[in-house]
Amino acid sequence: MRRGLLLVLAWTLATGAAATLSWWGVHTVMAGTAYDPPRALPVTAADATTQESKPLASSTNRPAPSPSARPSREPSPTHTRTPSKTPTTNPNPSPTASGQVRSYDTDGGRAVFDLGRTSATLVSATPGTGWSMQVWKTESWIRVEFSSGADRVSVFCTWHDGPPRVEIGTY
Repeated sequence: MRRGLLLVLAWTLATGAAATLSWWGVHTVMAGTAYDPPRALPVTAADATTQESKPLASSTNRPAPSPSARPSREPSPTHTRTPSKTPTTNPNPSPTASGQVRSYDTDGGRAVFDLGRTSATLVSATPGTGWSMQVWKTESWIRVEFSSGADRVSVFCTWHDGPPRVEIGTY
């Protein structure tokens, strides 16, 4: 009986030590990563009354595009080496206090930008299945690169010489 109790106690201590060591290792690795937490976009009273509290778009249910809601500028692929599907933007960009939120879907994933008059911010970037992602930011541009093996898709938003514009390149 005493021997069995000692074995259970030893097993409990070893399991607790292993769990603590695993948690510490994961915590240490994750604490050293660069991560921008998601931010909520402000909702103004004008947005609520014009949209009647309906969602603007979701990943599962998108509104039908209307002729007046088309984006004024479609992104153009650059540095195309391999054929890929044509990048699309959210057909119904949602207005915010600083600009319009636009979504850019590519083979590698989706990048969402808040495009203002003189600058832009990255709202979110989500890689597709089997793709990884890297983000670079400066005072005058943001680049989101999706990669899978040798394939690369870059979503590049610049505003250094005018209003923000987005270019998508596949290489």
